[in-house]
Amino acid sequence: MQYDYIVIGAGSAGAVVANRLSANPGKSVLLLEAGPADYRWTRIPVGSARMIINPAVNWLYSSEPEANTNGRRVPVPRGRMLGGSSALNGMAFVRGQAQDFDSWAQMGNQGWSYEDVLPFFKRMESYEGGGDDALRGRNGPLRVTNPEPREPFFAAVIKAAGEIGIAHNPDYNGARQDGIAMSQATIARGRRMSTARCYLDPARKRPNLRIETGAIAEALLFEGKRCIGVRYSLGTALREARAAREVVVSGGTVNSPQLLELSGIGQPERLKALGIEVRHSLPGVGENLRDHYAPRTKWAIGAKGITYNDTARGLGLVRQALRYAFSGRGLLGSVGAPMRAFVRSRDGLAAPDLLLGWVPMLTEPGPRGPRIARESGVTCYAHPMRPESKGHIHVVSADPHKPPAINFNFLSSPVDAELTVRAIRIARAIMTAPAMAPLQVSELAPGTGRTTDDEILDWVKAVGETTYHPVGTCKMGSDAMAVVDARLRVHGIDGLRIADASIMPTLTSGNTNAPSIMIGEKAADMVLRG
Repeated sequence: MQYDYIVIGAGSAGAVVANRLSANPGKSVLLLEAGPADYRWTRIPVGSARMIINPAVNWLYSSEPEANTNGRRVPVPRGRMLGGSSALNGMAFVRGQAQDFDSWAQMGNQGWSYEDVLPFFKRMESYEGGGDDALRGRNGPLRVTNPEPREPFFAAVIKAAGEIGIAHNPDYNGARQDGIAMSQATIARGRRMSTARCYLDPARKRPNLRIETGAIAEALLFEGKRCIGVRYSLGTALREARAAREVVVSGGTVNSPQLLELSGIGQPERLKALGIEVRHSLPGVGENLRDHYAPRTKWAIGAKGITYNDTARGLGLVRQALRYAFSGRGLLGSVGAPMRAFVRSRDGLAAPDLLLGWVPMLTEPGPRGPRIARESGVTCYAHPMRPESKGHIHVVSADPHKPPAINFNFLSSPVDAELTVRAIRIARAIMTAPAMAPLQVSELAPGTGRTTDDEILDWVKAVGETTYHPVGTCKMGSDAMAVVDARLRVHGIDGLRIADASIMPTLTSGNTNAPSIMIGEKAADMVLRG
């Protein structure tokens, strides 16, 4: 099995890489994906709730217990199907700030400034909102929409935010991120726009692209210091494939460092202790893990007919289904958090450093995933966007089917704790502003009895989750802990690149799916340029 290129992982970035590399009919591409080709619930936006605990399409990882999670294991869902996490995520489309990418360039990563990555953001999107054509793409494969704040709840929150100095921003992916807005989304005509839908569907019939699903990558293959292919399993069968040009690993922040370590690339002593032959020393593999540690504040709403707890239960759910069938709108066609605000923790900052996101309902655990609670209310998550706390992900066995250990080390940096408390206080200020009074809002969690910083932090440690944005475990750079260079080539290994969120040196300001797709676009461009 000989190909020009092998792409391992068909997720947010890998699907993009496979599409762009196979656009040349003279080059053959093998795309490997551990999960299935499709799943019925991925097409409907509300299907995220059905996939969040489904092992058929979700790796269902969890973190190791740690002090700042009160000894809890925190769920780490990761997509395991064509489209990867873009096929089961909340579909919010957030590029991040120009400063995010300028800081990457200032770290020595030439070609990653905002000016450098903007053409790839524009190339990938077909944005259906307003905004500046100099900053937004109109003809890309990924359809992005910008819903209007039609529901009374969203109009009230926008007004309440304005009352405490947070202005409405019609395009937070444009010239500036500051402000509150409805969430731009990878949803069009009521359907999820995953990279499987937007990048792989148009390329499936290309004779030079082979897609293997159910394929577990077990180890990379080498000749000396050059990667020449991959060994993978399909059920009980082992196969090998060779790449004449390059192998691109797009397994994501959990699976990419796992594959490197299983292949003998990483920290020598750690690998030797597991009986893995050391091929190349790279101490940064699996390090620099970051994610958004985001407590969910909860609010009861006394006014009737405002939240989905009132309008999507019983016969209300039937009405929601009919609304979705005829218009693609309502609960079934909604982004996970339909409204968000990018705010500054204090005056004098150059850009926002906190994110708040609203979900117009309360949920409770159910046998098939989260379900709508009986009590009417609203959830608002609040967290710093660029946390300084860093953890790590490492294999615990030479067995490729055993999940790695994920250690986030949340709140280990004091500034993260400080900013988390500040974000919660801003959420409280918005939810108790005069504009919210007609909705009869009352605080459920953390609860009005928790007023001091320590009391709020104790609550965060007891209930905090992530917003599912892990990055950084194969970070880009030229320092001793970098795994790839600015062209995403693995340091010290020829013929091997990594293209996914694991290469991010720092977290971007917001959700990470859009930057991951951009990384796929830029990686493919660099591969094709040689």
